[in-house]
Amino acid sequence: MGQRPPLIINRLDADRLQRLIDAATEKDQMVSELLQDELSRGEVVDPEEIPDNVVSMNSQIQFTDLTRNQQMIRTLVYPHSLGNTQDAISIMAPIGASLLGLKVGDTIDWPLPNQQTTRLRVDAILWQPEREKQYHR
Repeated sequence: MGQRPPLIINRLDADRLQRLIDAATEKDQMVSELLQDELSRGEVVDPEEIPDNVVSMNSQIQFTDLTRNQQMIRTLVYPHSLGNTQDAISIMAPIGASLLGLKVGDTIDWPLPNQQTTRLRVDAILWQPEREKQYHR
């Protein structure tokens, strides 16, 4: 895998994600290990300090899977919120985990469970809680 872009992560998201990682089942082990690596290398800041061009939890993101040349719009959610959001993608899904903390324009190579790798690019953040001053969402 190539060099990964720098990350900025909301402190509240980081705390919640650490609890998810600590409670991960064997099925989620690969994603939880990747998320742990991302949390370790990311710059963790207070919610009020998150730039409006950074993917945070509950952000609605437009991104392109460059491997398949397919553009998507998804809202990055915690697993318990999957049924409450129409275009949801879980942070515990490989693609969901790859998006956290990226900025608009960033590209990342990310491993998939089938021994494949995908390349994703963040095209736009259509909605972000921090931008709307919803710091504790």
